[in-house]
Amino acid sequence: MRAVGIALAICALMVFIMMQVGAVTRLTDSGLSMTEWRPLIGWLPPLTQIEWERVFEMYRNTSQYELMNAGMTLSEFKSIFWWEYFHRLFGRLIGITYALPFFWFLWRKQVAPDHKKHLWFLLALGGLQGVIGWCYDTSQKLAPIQ
Repeated sequence: MRAVGIALAICALMVFIMMQVGAVTRLTDSGLSMTEWRPLIGWLPPLTQIEWERVFEMYRNTSQYELMNAGMTLSEFKSIFWWEYFHRLFGRLIGITYALPFFWFLWRKQVAPDHKKHLWFLLALGGLQGVIGWCYDTSQKLAPIQ
């Protein structure tokens, strides 16, 4: 039971850190900088100059760019991109940090029966947070300028 508590404390600390990263992401208007996010395979950032230019061009075709950041340079774009990239990547890490030990503890029967439903609920809430963010990302904020 002590190991379960330690794992949950680590996840709680990570969520607290995520709140700080999310605040910075919001305050720097970085949250709309990633125009494509492939939830399962898209964890690598642009690695070449050509790829950076391609991603920046996609961003320049969004209403976010036109309304708030028209004239932004590639260098400025990279700074907001990295905040959003880290925010999304850290969210994935929180999910893994919660889910893997959770399933391990379930398999080893180290979770008290009266705690199981609560821990399943937390897992579902975390997954829902990712789904909501992904759905919002793909449907709302990337409206191209006509």
